[in-house]
Amino acid sequence: MDALKLDLSHYRELLKQYINTQDESALYEAEQISKRSIQHNISLEEIINTHINALEDIYPELPENIQHSMSFLLEVMISYGLALQEFQDLRETQLEIKSEISVAARMQNTLLSTVKPDVEGFDIGVVSVPANQMNGDYHHFIHHEDGTVGITVADVIGKGIPAALCMSMIKYAMESFPSEHKNPSEILESLNRVVERNVDPSMFITMFYALFNPAASTISYSSAGHEPGFYYHAADDTFEEIRAKGVVLGVTDMAQYRQYEREIHAGDMIILLTDGVTECRQGDRFIESEEVLEVIKSFSHLSAQELVENVYKHFEKLQDFHLRDDFTLIIIKKDV
Repeated sequence: MDALKLDLSHYRELLKQYINTQDESALYEAEQISKRSIQHNISLEEIINTHINALEDIYPELPENIQHSMSFLLEVMISYGLALQEFQDLRETQLEIKSEISVAARMQNTLLSTVKPDVEGFDIGVVSVPANQMNGDYHHFIHHEDGTVGITVADVIGKGIPAALCMSMIKYAMESFPSEHKNPSEILESLNRVVERNVDPSMFITMFYALFNPAASTISYSSAGHEPGFYYHAADDTFEEIRAKGVVLGVTDMAQYRQYEREIHAGDMIILLTDGVTECRQGDRFIESEEVLEVIKSFSHLSAQELVENVYKHFEKLQDFHLRDDFTLIIIKKDV
């Protein structure tokens, strides 16, 4: 306030100079007063009040209606100043939250990192892209000493930091299970109990868990309410839905999961995904599963990694480069 009083007489002289001459130098000096006012946290209403006082000094007989109009302006600026402060506080809070989410996203990438298996006779491709900073999808590979590979694809219904924490818990729960208990049905039943006891009831987790046996060219699997995958038969160039029934994780601690198994033949493909792939939208139109499979088929001559990346780029472009949901796609191709 002291800085404002020191500027008052100067402000009055500048205002008088501009009223009489419209001199540009007065406007320049006024800009400097504005900058100094910002530096000293002088509010808008204080500046307006200074202007009113200077105007009354210059024109002692200022008409009453003009005085009232200046008082009105002062009240408007008081409200404006309060609203501006609220906006700035909100903006600072948003920036803090954005920064925290960015840190959490990096932590998520570190905590949930996984190594794609390199398996002789098979080609595996993986792409997982979040719609926002935090990924609500989860995929993980567990390498067993006997050469089999556990494959997890999950979707947490409920995004952001709570979902990331939930997925971290699931990952470390799976890695803590004894190696002799690796059958998909056993894994899902164990995870279901963990989720039921430790995860908020408002969060739902769907999961597809498979045990891939490259030596036997088989895959056994169970599902906890997850999006069905697809199996491509190279012999007759057709796709078959990989459907497995099972309730989502955490609904009841008594849930049991049926286990399925199939043999993988030369040239065949196993396609595992989340609903961000099958529920892509072009405008208001949902993409049909048949269209997704046609796109996969059109790139099937490529390596598995090139295949999944090209499928992602196709649907990213189709959605104007703005994903509406997290996109996770895993494809396992058996060599011909």
